[in-house]
Amino acid sequence: MITVLFGTESGNSEMAADDIAQFLGENGEEAKVVPMEECDVDKLSASGLVIVITSTYGEGELPETTQPFYDALCASKPNLATLKFGAFGLGDSTYETYGNGIDVVASLLSELGAHQIGETGRHDAAKGVSLSQSALNWADQFLASINRRAA
Repeated sequence: MITVLFGTESGNSEMAADDIAQFLGENGEEAKVVPMEECDVDKLSASGLVIVITSTYGEGELPETTQPFYDALCASKPNLATLKFGAFGLGDSTYETYGNGIDVVASLLSELGAHQIGETGRHDAAKGVSLSQSALNWADQFLASINRRAA
C-alpha cells in the first residue's frame, strides 16, 4: 500500500494526488490518498512507502494543509528510518522560491531518517504543461524506481 499524502492551498495538490494514485492503481500498486493534516505522524513510519505532494504558497510558505503536518513532524520528531518516500511539488518558476514547499517537506523527512526514492518531481505552472501530465510523468518514473529497487 502506497499512501499518497497531499498538502494544498487551492486544491491542485489534491488533484495531482488523485491522478498519481489512479496511475499507481492502474499499474498494479494499491494506493490511498490522505490529506497531510489528517496524517498521524507518530504512525508514519509504519506506512512503509509514502508519496508527499505539496505546493508552495505565497513567497515560499507551506500551504495551509501542509503546515500542520510539518509542525507535527517538528514537534514529535519520529524516527522514520523505515520509511521510504517519493516527493512531488507544485509551483511557479517565476517566483524565486519555486519548489520551496516540497523541498522543505522532503528535507525534514530525510532529517528524520526517511529515505527518498527517485528524484523530486516538480510541476511548473509557468511552463504550460498540464498538472495531470506532469504528475503522471513523475509517477511513471517513481514506479520505475520502485521496481528497480525491488529487482
